[in-house]
Amino acid sequence: MILNGTGLVRFVPRSSASAVFIGQPVDASVDVGLAVRHGEDVRVELFSGSSVLAAGTATGKFDVIDRILSPLSVNEVGTIRCIGLYRYLHALQYKQHAAEVKMDIPTIPTVFLKPNTALGDPWPAPTILPKLTQETDTGDYESELAIVIGKTAKNVSEANAMDYVLGYTAANDVSNRDSQLSQSQWCFSKGFDGACPIGPVLVSKELVPDPSKLTLRGLKNSTVLQDCGINDLIFSVPKIIKFLSQSTTLLPGTVILTGTPAGVGMGRTPKETLRAGDEFSVEILPHIGTLVNVFENEV
Repeated sequence: MILNGTGLVRFVPRSSASAVFIGQPVDASVDVGLAVRHGEDVRVELFSGSSVLAAGTATGKFDVIDRILSPLSVNEVGTIRCIGLYRYLHALQYKQHAAEVKMDIPTIPTVFLKPNTALGDPWPAPTILPKLTQETDTGDYESELAIVIGKTAKNVSEANAMDYVLGYTAANDVSNRDSQLSQSQWCFSKGFDGACPIGPVLVSKELVPDPSKLTLRGLKNSTVLQDCGINDLIFSVPKIIKFLSQSTTLLPGTVILTGTPAGVGMGRTPKETLRAGDEFSVEILPHIGTLVNVFENEV
């Protein structure tokens, strides 16, 4: 999936409200998520395939994005596998993060699952706050780099792990902290419908040969609350894939969330929570751009 310096975007075109296309933005410098949010035209060259898993080739035809969709459909994802916790290069940052999440730094990855029904689209699709989350005012954000697996992986070595990566995108691991902290398992508190928006584009491993060089920020209503380099992950991308593939088949389309840095709402004083009308952005640079989500209450 080597492109023109951009990624692949899955979208509804302006020319047809019932069509879904795969393509690459013509302007490699555009942040697709921000541009669409600001009402700017984003011109895309269409690909012959109907999925990022089999994108085909450039067709020489063009259209303009009306609505961005998640790079993968619900039916393509299977399961969403998630890794907990980051580490930091400086001792003070490490201590702050350990304190905010009230957990020890793990020696092996902490893993939980989200169902495929948790997959969500970028703005303009609304991101829904469940009734349960509204009642306790414990909605929280987690800005994350997401890995998409491109071919069947099982018992993968760390040395060969990158061979199985299709590409990378941005994700928000939307959580209900009241449920999370009152249960030993996290699948319920993080698995509500739409609680895993991803996007706006999927960038190939050829474009990002070393994901540790990416930087991540999380912004709530334009205020920066998370800011960290991917090089501060406790477990690198190859280590994560090796671990998750132990005696376990990772099918093409599997999405892996790699963890979130410090700055989540429950670790702040006063706490930050997500409420209807809030806009949260996950920015990963270079190449991936900004995943924008605006929250609405479930009714």
